[in-house]
Amino acid sequence: MMFRQQRHSLALASRDYFHEWRISICFVLALAAVLGPMLVLFGLKFGVVGAMVDALVEDPLKREIRPVGSGRYDRAWIDSLRQRDDVDFIVPRIRSIASTLSVRSEEAGRILQFEVIPSAQGDPLLDPRLAPPSGLDKVVLSASAARKLQVGAGDHIEGSLLRQYNGRRERVTLNLQVAAIAPAAAFSRDGLFASVALVEALEDFRDGHAVPALGWEGAVTERERQYTGFRLYARSIYDVAGLRDSFVRSGMNVRTQAADIESVQRMDRTLSAIYWAIALIGLGGFSLSLGASLWANVDRKRKELSVLRLVGFRSGEIILFPMAQGLYTAFFGWVLACGIFAAAAWSINALLAPQLDGAQKVCRLLPEHYAMALAITVGASLLAAILAGIRAARVEPSEGLREI
Repeated sequence: MMFRQQRHSLALASRDYFHEWRISICFVLALAAVLGPMLVLFGLKFGVVGAMVDALVEDPLKREIRPVGSGRYDRAWIDSLRQRDDVDFIVPRIRSIASTLSVRSEEAGRILQFEVIPSAQGDPLLDPRLAPPSGLDKVVLSASAARKLQVGAGDHIEGSLLRQYNGRRERVTLNLQVAAIAPAAAFSRDGLFASVALVEALEDFRDGHAVPALGWEGAVTERERQYTGFRLYARSIYDVAGLRDSFVRSGMNVRTQAADIESVQRMDRTLSAIYWAIALIGLGGFSLSLGASLWANVDRKRKELSVLRLVGFRSGEIILFPMAQGLYTAFFGWVLACGIFAAAAWSINALLAPQLDGAQKVCRLLPEHYAMALAITVGASLLAAILAGIRAARVEPSEGLREI
């Protein structure tokens, strides 16, 4: 019996809402006039800040942490950092003076000096779809180095290095295979990405030590290897500041892009605060406006509501009357606001298309943003409708008797 009465109340509210379609359209337009610009503002904020965050995330250099100057780091210390959850990639570096290699190719016909960068599987600067440097003979060339050597993936190049040992000059050569070419944005200088084992071999040779794996003679010593630096990349841009602070607390000076990351995060927080302040004022004003309209609608229909009370409708079922109409207004207003946003976003993105890269959009929303807008709109409309519903529930059945 109770559920049948509720269904009747909802059916009557629906018929009344669509019967007075002119007034209903005014309610919907009023909501869309507030919600539509809110969606456009949020779309701009999300698109602009999102594009800046995406640029930071996609640029691995923004996640790089470099030590200032030279230090002394052993393998155990490097491995301990590799175990941290906020570290994505780390490899040790050798002395700068030892991390160069003379390289030539049959096509280029001249010897070039390349910087040797230690690398490994998962290097953020290298394309994960391409083969990484490995072993003592497979390397990855930077785009500029490959261009000067006139080689591509799969080609062979010859590396050579010189040392002063026991009063005489010694030169050795090694045959290297180009495993891949690094993207141009990965490394702008002439460089050669090599495995840590190959980088260590180059340092050992220059220091006068033997490298049995390559047949290079020299002194045989048992020593714990010390590195002068490292290449470290944080797991995400949000981990950079924490890692930097951790190094500073341990007494190590590092160089990061944390300032750029923090400026984008600060802009995001500022724009979010401004947006939500405007949104709350707008939704608050609409809620008061809708509540006053529904309140006035209840007063205008006191006779009809009193008759419903007279034929057995309870207070809860009477409250459903304005609530159902408020839900209709919320849904149709949301649909119209989404249409306004779609048109505005298309116009803005089309206008700024020449300044954007590829499929980048400066005004955009995700599906969850639409769902959030609907939930907030329904909540605000229900809050306004409840106030009118309380007013409707106070209508006395006796008021209906006077009209019979």
